[in-house]
Amino acid sequence: MEEQTKKQFLFKGKTIEELNSLSVREFAKYLASRERRYVLRNFQEVENFLKLCKEKNQRNKPIKTHNREMVILPQLVGLKISVYNGKEFVSLEILKEMIGHRLGEFSLTRTKVKHNKAGVGATKGSKAKAKK
Repeated sequence: MEEQTKKQFLFKGKTIEELNSLSVREFAKYLASRERRYVLRNFQEVENFLKLCKEKNQRNKPIKTHNREMVILPQLVGLKISVYNGKEFVSLEILKEMIGHRLGEFSLTRTKVKHNKAGVGATKGSKAKAKK
């Protein structure tokens, strides 16, 4: 009895197909309070972003945005979106698990510090080299 049952993705008890059939306002009821508030207060902006994404996806153009606050909706799953992190556009593919999060969470603004050798003036030995 070794059946390979693939675990089905659920978001608050709903499948991805059920979520796609919901309107944006209906889907907002399943979000956490902060994300729900953003979607409902900026409803027109969210609708315009979805329309823009669909148009660019049909024309095979890259989707670039500076809007890091945009909440990821089920209609965006599968799209490749480039999100600006303050320096460059970070490309990411929207997965089912990202629903309800914000785009900025996946485009980090700070990088981990990579320590290398000491710079000029950082050590006593480099003091003599700087006076040449």
